[in-house]
Amino acid sequence: MVKILMRADTHVSFVVPFEEPVAKCTFSQVLAALTVSLGSMVVGFSSAYTSPALVSMQNRNITSFEVTEQSGSWVGGIMPLAGLAGGIIGGPMIEYLGRKNTILATATPFIIAWLLIGCATHVSMVLVGRALSGLCVGIASLSLPVYLGETVQPEVRGTLGLLPTAFGNIGILLCFVAGNYLEWSGLAFLGATLPVPFLLMMFLIPETPRWYVSRNREERARKALQWLRGRKADVEPELKGISKSHQESERHASKSAMLDLLTKANLKPLMISLGLMFFQQMSGINAVIFYTVTIFKAAEAGLDENLCTIVVGVVNFIATFIATVLIDRAGRKMLLYISDVAMIVTLMTLGAFFYMKDNGHDVSHIGWLPLAAFVVFVLGFSLGFGPIPWLMMGEILPGKIRGSAASVATAFNWTCTFIVTKTFTDVSAALGMSGAFWMFGSVCIVGLLFVILYVPETQGKSLEDIERKMMGRVRRMSSVANIKPLSFNM
Repeated sequence: MVKILMRADTHVSFVVPFEEPVAKCTFSQVLAALTVSLGSMVVGFSSAYTSPALVSMQNRNITSFEVTEQSGSWVGGIMPLAGLAGGIIGGPMIEYLGRKNTILATATPFIIAWLLIGCATHVSMVLVGRALSGLCVGIASLSLPVYLGETVQPEVRGTLGLLPTAFGNIGILLCFVAGNYLEWSGLAFLGATLPVPFLLMMFLIPETPRWYVSRNREERARKALQWLRGRKADVEPELKGISKSHQESERHASKSAMLDLLTKANLKPLMISLGLMFFQQMSGINAVIFYTVTIFKAAEAGLDENLCTIVVGVVNFIATFIATVLIDRAGRKMLLYISDVAMIVTLMTLGAFFYMKDNGHDVSHIGWLPLAAFVVFVLGFSLGFGPIPWLMMGEILPGKIRGSAASVATAFNWTCTFIVTKTFTDVSAALGMSGAFWMFGSVCIVGLLFVILYVPETQGKSLEDIERKMMGRVRRMSSVANIKPLSFNM
């Protein structure tokens, strides 16, 4: 078959015989991706806990201690704040302890946090448990994409790299469904069981070869790479590429990690990552997830709020698997375009619905609209802006600064999360529910322009090739790894 091909680093097209590449994804890579994704399921469960649990927690017939509106807001708000702290300390941890050990270090504290919440006899125990779980969430959300980015082959990095998001959505859905049947303490005890299989399976997978190379442990790097690629695979070319990329990074590095972040070559990928994190959170997704029940009550659409919450969770779950299928075919940017347009349309529609309702218009005949808009919004978010900023964080950040830069990006993400979740009620009170949704929609319009102008396509490229392009280094013309078709098959 003949197709038009183009090198990723040039604008020159030419015709050559082309055979569809076959990605040899080993069982070991799938096992590694599934294992770390179990950690993401714990993260998702932790993030969604407030929505179903807070109602029963504030019921004095169920809870032996008082949970006021103010302390209840902190039960939800303290997790992203602690996630910010986790993002800050997670960067040094993945550099000095390694990617695997950092992920492993979150499992036991997760269990302790959930037991603290489940056994709570005062709201302060709940807050301590939420703070501890939030700290682990911050560390995990930084280290999981870095681990997968450094272990999975380029051809399937998009597909396997989205597994943590998919499992995170399973955690959210599990929490929403179980929350219909369990009160807050029972839900916390269920949360305490989730890290156990994650903890056990983490002992089966290796550290990333790139971290071993950065510590001058080449033999360990070779063994880890052999485990990931299969016993019969020739790993020497890939290992040499990793070593060469590390040596180049060392030559361009300064003595200060923070100074390295501010160099022109490193600042570009960092700012792209921060931009993606900003537009991800300022789309209002966590306001939607945290306050789903409240929003549906405000809509007065005659729909069961808890059922609507489960529907949103199911859509969130399904959409990520659709993204997993599409991301290595359509590419990152195409999914970001689709995601952003879907969010803009639905946020503006929700704003119009609440504007009509608040101004005395009869909206009973379109009572289905909020749920339909929520479904499309969550579907759009989960296809692109949900998973891709995390995936690309592990792809575009240069190896030498990956730990410190990922730490900055994760801390920034959790800062935005805290701002959105903590201020949503105040913003909606000041601007009205319609104004809040229109504000989020306007941010998404700016986000679409940002993706068009600044975000690179990383589909099918090795981390070394992405790094050389982002940092402006010239690649050898003999490299064929980044020859790719102009068109894609859906």
